[in-house]
Amino acid sequence: QVQLVESGGGLVQPGGSLRLSCAASGDIVSTYCMTWFRQAPGQGLEGVAYIENEGEIEYGVFVKGRFTISKDTAKNTLYLQMKNLKPEDTAKYRCAARRGSCYLHFSGDYTDWGQGTQVTVSS
Repeated sequence: QVQLVESGGGLVQPGGSLRLSCAASGDIVSTYCMTWFRQAPGQGLEGVAYIENEGEIEYGVFVKGRFTISKDTAKNTLYLQMKNLKPEDTAKYRCAARRGSCYLHFSGDYTDWGQGTQVTVSS
């Protein structure tokens, strides 16, 4: 049973930064597709960024150079560094994993999910 545990969320002012972490059980960070999704109140899941097991990365168009996804395979941890945060980035951020290729625009094939960490951007 894969376990994913997110941390690092919180309240931040517009323009601020946060680094989210997703601690994974086993060695899935090095072998699975790892993706960050987010869900704002009343909205559906939105793909933020993914990193393939071999390192290919893709970001949602709204990221516009503000976020960086990375992973530390020795620590079995996925990260999302977020800078220049905006109020519209307010959401619960969840990490997800699946075998095979990553998809930003289809969350249905992801087999393993964390509970999420809340990010609130407000002055």
